[in-house]
Amino acid sequence: MVKFLKPGKVVIVLNGRFAGKKAVIVHSFEGGTPARPYGHALVAGVDRYPLKVNRDMSKKRVEKRSRMKPFVRAINYNHLMPTRYLVDVADGLKASTTPDMMTTPDKRKEARKAAKAIFEEKYKAGKHSWFFNKLRF
Repeated sequence: MVKFLKPGKVVIVLNGRFAGKKAVIVHSFEGGTPARPYGHALVAGVDRYPLKVNRDMSKKRVEKRSRMKPFVRAINYNHLMPTRYLVDVADGLKASTTPDMMTTPDKRKEARKAAKAIFEEKYKAGKHSWFFNKLRF
């Protein structure tokens, strides 16, 4: 079978706490792992999207409204809907977020911080603006 759920692929989470949120695949595990014996992916996504900004706002207010809350999670393939889009954020995330980081709360927090830094950098650069907009359905 063709492996199309590769790092960089944008997906929509279908079930659970982050249902309806956009995410990007960081690592893909087709055959599973000993801890999770099913096909799953390590994804990083946006839990709370940045708010709209305009020219009249002060720099401080723009900075505050540009913040976002990311999540990093291992999710079963059955709970992901792939899109046709690819994002280049996966390169930076792949280096800073490894599968063994999901074992302890401290490492998970570290992974979230890395994801937040990368997402905010891309958002401020104006790249992939559609990824940082709330999905309306």
